[in-house]
Amino acid sequence: MTETTHAAARAASKSDVEEFTRIGEMAKSFDVTLRALRFYEDRGLIHPRREGTTRLYSHRDRARLKLILLGRRVGFSLREVKQMMDLYDPKGSNTRQLKLVLEKSQRQLGRLETRRAALDEAIGELKDIMENARGRLEAVQPLRRAG
Repeated sequence: MTETTHAAARAASKSDVEEFTRIGEMAKSFDVTLRALRFYEDRGLIHPRREGTTRLYSHRDRARLKLILLGRRVGFSLREVKQMMDLYDPKGSNTRQLKLVLEKSQRQLGRLETRRAALDEAIGELKDIMENARGRLEAVQPLRRAG
Protein backbone atom coordinates (compact mmCIF):
# COMPACT_ATOMS: atom_id res chain seq x y z
CA MET A 1 0.00 0.00 0.00
CA THR A 2 1.19 3.50 -0.73
CA GLU A 3 1.38 6.29 1.87
CA THR A 4 -1.63 7.96 0.26
CA THR A 5 -3.64 4.74 0.55
CA HIS A 6 -2.65 4.38 4.23
CA ALA A 7 -3.70 7.97 4.90
CA ALA A 8 -7.04 7.42 3.16
CA ALA A 9 -7.63 4.23 5.16
CA ARG A 10 -6.86 6.05 8.44
CA ALA A 11 -9.22 8.91 7.51
CA ALA A 12 -11.99 6.46 6.60
CA SER A 13 -11.63 4.54 9.86
CA LYS A 14 -11.70 7.80 11.85
CA SER A 15 -14.95 8.88 10.20
CA ASP A 16 -16.53 5.53 11.11
CA VAL A 17 -15.74 6.09 14.79
CA GLU A 18 -18.01 8.57 16.52
CA GLU A 19 -16.14 11.38 18.23
CA PHE A 20 -17.02 12.03 21.85
CA THR A 21 -16.57 15.12 23.98
CA ARG A 22 -15.73 15.05 27.68
CA ILE A 23 -17.89 16.94 30.15
CA GLY A 24 -15.35 19.74 30.73
CA GLU A 25 -14.91 20.39 27.01
CA MET A 26 -18.68 20.26 26.53
CA ALA A 27 -19.28 22.77 29.32
CA LYS A 28 -16.62 25.10 28.00
CA SER A 29 -17.73 24.98 24.37
CA PHE A 30 -21.37 25.75 25.31
CA ASP A 31 -20.55 28.09 28.21
CA VAL A 32 -22.57 26.07 30.71
CA THR A 33 -21.64 24.62 34.08
CA LEU A 34 -20.86 20.97 34.76
CA ARG A 35 -23.81 21.04 37.12
CA ALA A 36 -26.12 22.16 34.28
CA LEU A 37 -24.95 19.27 32.10
CA ARG A 38 -25.55 16.78 34.89
CA PHE A 39 -28.97 18.34 35.51
CA TYR A 40 -29.93 18.00 31.83
CA GLU A 41 -28.78 14.38 31.99
CA ASP A 42 -30.86 13.73 35.13
CA ARG A 43 -33.90 15.18 33.33
CA GLY A 44 -33.36 12.83 30.38
CA LEU A 45 -32.56 15.63 27.93
CA ILE A 46 -29.09 14.36 27.04
CA HIS A 47 -27.64 10.88 27.32
CA PRO A 48 -23.85 10.82 27.57
CA ARG A 49 -22.04 7.53 27.34
CA ARG A 50 -20.27 6.47 30.53
CA GLU A 51 -16.80 5.03 30.83
CA GLY A 52 -16.34 4.60 34.56
CA THR A 53 -17.08 8.02 36.01
CA THR A 54 -16.30 9.81 32.74
CA ARG A 55 -19.18 11.22 30.74
CA LEU A 56 -18.68 11.20 26.98
CA TYR A 57 -21.01 13.30 24.85
CA SER A 58 -21.84 12.30 21.28
CA HIS A 59 -22.65 14.51 18.29
CA ARG A 60 -26.34 13.85 19.09
CA ASP A 61 -25.85 15.12 22.67
CA ARG A 62 -24.19 18.26 21.31
CA ALA A 63 -27.11 18.86 18.94
CA ARG A 64 -29.62 18.28 21.74
CA LEU A 65 -27.74 20.67 24.05
CA LYS A 66 -27.85 23.36 21.35
CA LEU A 67 -31.62 22.88 21.15
CA ILE A 68 -31.99 22.93 24.95
CA LEU A 69 -30.09 26.21 25.20
CA LEU A 70 -32.00 27.74 22.30
CA GLY A 71 -35.30 26.66 23.85
CA ARG A 72 -34.34 28.15 27.21
CA ARG A 73 -33.18 31.38 25.55
CA VAL A 74 -36.58 31.89 23.90
CA GLY A 75 -38.43 31.04 27.11
CA PHE A 76 -39.50 27.41 26.80
CA SER A 77 -39.54 25.30 29.95
CA LEU A 78 -37.27 22.25 30.05
CA ARG A 79 -40.40 20.11 30.00
CA GLU A 80 -41.50 21.73 26.74
CA VAL A 81 -38.02 21.38 25.22
CA LYS A 82 -37.92 17.69 26.14
CA GLN A 83 -41.43 17.15 24.77
CA MET A 84 -40.44 18.65 21.41
CA MET A 85 -37.08 16.85 21.18
CA ASP A 86 -38.50 13.47 22.18
CA LEU A 87 -40.82 13.50 19.14
CA TYR A 88 -37.84 13.56 16.76
CA ASP A 89 -37.59 10.47 14.57
CA PRO A 90 -34.47 10.32 12.36
CA LYS A 91 -36.27 8.00 9.94
CA GLY A 92 -39.64 9.74 9.85
CA SER A 93 -41.16 12.94 8.51
CA ASN A 94 -41.41 14.41 12.04
CA THR A 95 -44.80 15.89 11.27
CA ARG A 96 -45.98 15.59 14.90
CA GLN A 97 -42.78 17.21 16.15
CA LEU A 98 -42.99 20.09 13.68
CA LYS A 99 -46.65 20.73 14.50
CA LEU A 100 -45.86 20.78 18.22
CA VAL A 101 -42.89 23.11 17.67
CA LEU A 102 -45.09 25.50 15.67
CA GLU A 103 -47.89 25.41 18.25
CA LYS A 104 -45.59 26.01 21.22
CA SER A 105 -43.56 28.63 19.34
CA GLN A 106 -46.69 30.58 18.40
CA ARG A 107 -47.83 30.60 22.02
CA GLN A 108 -44.39 31.63 23.27
CA LEU A 109 -44.13 34.39 20.65
CA GLY A 110 -47.41 35.81 21.94
CA ARG A 111 -46.10 35.78 25.51
CA LEU A 112 -42.84 37.45 24.48
CA GLU A 113 -44.66 40.14 22.47
CA THR A 114 -46.90 40.87 25.48
CA ARG A 115 -43.82 41.15 27.70
CA ARG A 116 -42.11 43.41 25.16
CA ALA A 117 -45.14 45.74 25.10
CA ALA A 118 -45.10 45.90 28.91
CA LEU A 119 -41.36 46.59 28.88
CA ASP A 120 -41.75 49.31 26.25
CA GLU A 121 -44.40 50.95 28.40
CA ALA A 122 -42.24 50.72 31.54
CA ILE A 123 -39.24 52.15 29.67
CA GLY A 124 -41.36 55.07 28.44
CA GLU A 125 -42.60 55.79 31.96
CA LEU A 126 -39.08 55.60 33.37
CA LYS A 127 -37.79 58.02 30.72
CA ASP A 128 -40.63 60.43 31.62
CA ILE A 129 -39.68 60.22 35.30
CA MET A 130 -36.02 60.89 34.48
CA GLU A 131 -36.87 63.84 32.23
CA ASN A 132 -39.12 65.30 34.90
CA ALA A 133 -36.44 64.83 37.59
CA ARG A 134 -33.78 66.49 35.40
CA GLY A 135 -36.07 69.45 34.72
CA ARG A 136 -36.86 69.92 38.39
CA LEU A 137 -33.21 69.55 39.37
CA GLU A 138 -32.19 72.19 36.82
CA ALA A 139 -34.83 74.55 38.17
CA VAL A 140 -33.48 74.13 41.69
CA GLN A 141 -29.78 74.06 40.80
CA PRO A 142 -29.14 75.86 37.55
CA LEU A 143 -26.00 74.67 35.79
CA ARG A 144 -23.00 76.86 36.51
CA ARG A 145 -21.73 78.56 33.43
CA ALA A 146 -18.04 78.74 32.81
CA GLY A 147 -17.20 82.36 32.60
